[in-house]
Amino acid sequence: MHIPRLTHTEIVALEAAAIQATQNGQEEDAARIWSRILELDPGHAPALSALGKRAFRYRDYDTARLAFERLVRTNQDDPQSWISLALACQAQKDENAEETAIHNALVADPHNMVALILRAQLLERQGKTHQSATVYGAVKQVAPPLAQLEPGLRSAVEHAEQYVSKYQDSYGKFLDQFLADQYQHHQGEDLRRFRESIDLMVGRKRRYESESMVYHYPGLLPQAFFAREDFPWLDAIEAGTDAIREEFLQVLADEQDFVPYLTYPDDVPHQQFAELNNSPRWSAYHLIENGQPVAAHAAKCPQTMALLAQAPQPVQPGRTPSAMFSLLKPQTRIPAHVGVSNVRLVTHLPLIVPPDCGFRVANDTRQWVPGKAWVFDDTIQHEAWNDSEQLRVVLIFDVWHPHLSPAERAMISALSSGISSFRQQDGDFAL
Repeated sequence: MHIPRLTHTEIVALEAAAIQATQNGQEEDAARIWSRILELDPGHAPALSALGKRAFRYRDYDTARLAFERLVRTNQDDPQSWISLALACQAQKDENAEETAIHNALVADPHNMVALILRAQLLERQGKTHQSATVYGAVKQVAPPLAQLEPGLRSAVEHAEQYVSKYQDSYGKFLDQFLADQYQHHQGEDLRRFRESIDLMVGRKRRYESESMVYHYPGLLPQAFFAREDFPWLDAIEAGTDAIREEFLQVLADEQDFVPYLTYPDDVPHQQFAELNNSPRWSAYHLIENGQPVAAHAAKCPQTMALLAQAPQPVQPGRTPSAMFSLLKPQTRIPAHVGVSNVRLVTHLPLIVPPDCGFRVANDTRQWVPGKAWVFDDTIQHEAWNDSEQLRVVLIFDVWHPHLSPAERAMISALSSGISSFRQQDGDFAL
């Protein structure tokens, strides 16, 4: 209905007076003013909200509900009004009306965290375990970091996290028991992928994907570690471990040409590598860099270079192949990161491995064993650490992804030349 100008002016003045009274702690005066406003404008949303909340605080849930029902009629698209109504209905133990109000709040805003919390709590009270776990999972997805929440909401989100964790744990244990006979029936078969699929589904493991930073080739299955038997050429390289280690020890004795693994300029963001940038704690002795042998270094390591030549090294002019001795000093950790392209994989041949060293790719954590190589996709999140008091040394080099055809490899090589021609520079594909 149309409000005359004089009345509208009066309402504005009354609003200001009600707000001032509230700020001064004059709650009764504020309530009288809000009530006067409703006499002039029965659909006045701030007055309905204020009086409804006041009644709720005083446990007058009937009055609160009536105010909030009038409030939602003034604006169907305000999720907070529906939340207020849901809380009043909850206090009256009217679950049907509470559910309807929560539904309407989420229609107005499907990602509203408070409305999701209320829905999950209602489902939990009703004993609907599976449905409540699903909605608590949605709460986790939309919630900001706990430190940013006020105490009441923080405890609600913490409960959501604990509820989902407990549910997932029981879910996983049930499936393990349910499938026990099937596992036994297929004993001896390689069911690692199936077992991991269960771990991912019930939250025991996190899902990781290839995150190539520079060049991503579609259709290559992201796989953390590849099966050792897929790389028969590694036999000769592993057999040469002692010779490779001896050549490394000779160059280490010279104490020359070891450079920091990371050398970002000062004006480039370092992200998680700030501590290791330009640091000798993680260093390298390059044998092949940006696709070309480092002549002086290669000359000092002829057996290593001969063995590397037996690997299917990726040909990307100005970028790959790459090979180096990677040194990780005591008490040094390499933070989680991803590589630049999934068209090549990375090989580690451990040479010197003290205790308390480790390496993780996605959900798979392994310990280096001298002379035992592995091949992994470095575009999947990985990290390394040396928690010992001794030096850790690994020969690192890259190889073609084995699932690329010869024609695809040739095209990728040509592409690399085209990139360099366009940009008039090489690089960007360092290990």
